[in-house]
Amino acid sequence: MAEANFKNRTLYHGDNLEYLRGMNSGTVHLIATDPPFNKNKDFHATPDSLASGARFADRWSWEKDVHDEWVDSIKDDWDGVWRVIDAARVASGEDMAAFLCWLGVRLMEMRRVLRDDGSIYLHIDHTAHAWVKAVMDGIFGKKNFRNEIVWCYALGGSSKRYWSQKHDTLLFYSKDDQYHFDKPSMPATSMRMAGQEKGMLDWWVDIPSLNNMAKERTGYPTQKPLALYERIIKASSNAGDIVLDPFSGCATTPIAAERLGRQWVGMDIWDGAYDTVLDRLESEGLAAPDSKNGGGYTCFI
Repeated sequence: MAEANFKNRTLYHGDNLEYLRGMNSGTVHLIATDPPFNKNKDFHATPDSLASGARFADRWSWEKDVHDEWVDSIKDDWDGVWRVIDAARVASGEDMAAFLCWLGVRLMEMRRVLRDDGSIYLHIDHTAHAWVKAVMDGIFGKKNFRNEIVWCYALGGSSKRYWSQKHDTLLFYSKDDQYHFDKPSMPATSMRMAGQEKGMLDWWVDIPSLNNMAKERTGYPTQKPLALYERIIKASSNAGDIVLDPFSGCATTPIAAERLGRQWVGMDIWDGAYDTVLDRLESEGLAAPDSKNGGGYTCFI
């Protein structure tokens, strides 16, 4: 396998496409990431929280968000992906096509940086799930699709006009047919609660979403539970393996990886990502108090 040209515990600040393109091929064991969902809305962190000031617009436009170079590259090298994007433009609108093009060029780089025995888990919801699944089939190969994991949760509002939308999806692909997978054991009480006495299935109901009083809550608008990403990391990597999150946000994947003895690399465009990852590492007892001044953590902006 190729040698990594990046250091453990590195956080890159900026557009992740630039950094992904700079990584050596075949160097990452696992990608666990939670990108935008094309929700057509703006997200803001909770005021006066650790993530105060964090915001992003999950809105997409072909004119503003798509580069001609991306289109040419997809058309030349990934005909199946381009056909999905073109179909999405007709069926779901230009915003969906723009989102898929923006995400697609990044997924192509993610596949390249994965080792041959590596895997990716991409977190998505109903908004663009069907189209993203088709794009990932085109990039990773339908034969390398392993699971569609349904993560069920109960928080949030309900509707009287349709079935309440209370789950997200994790799309699990490997790069090839030789990949690491070690199904983690679950406590018997959790198994019974989840109705999974016969083993851990591809729908998970035992990990709740974060409420406003949760200890790990940072106020970041799309924060996911550490337990969710710890389960992924345990299943699809070994101690010491490299875990990458190109959309690291408030650093859930890096923190989960550190807790489990994995190496990690994060990327995010949010200005506060650097301080947040260090603050969370310190609160978990994983970083020395002087880590912002060196402390052994090579977090780069």
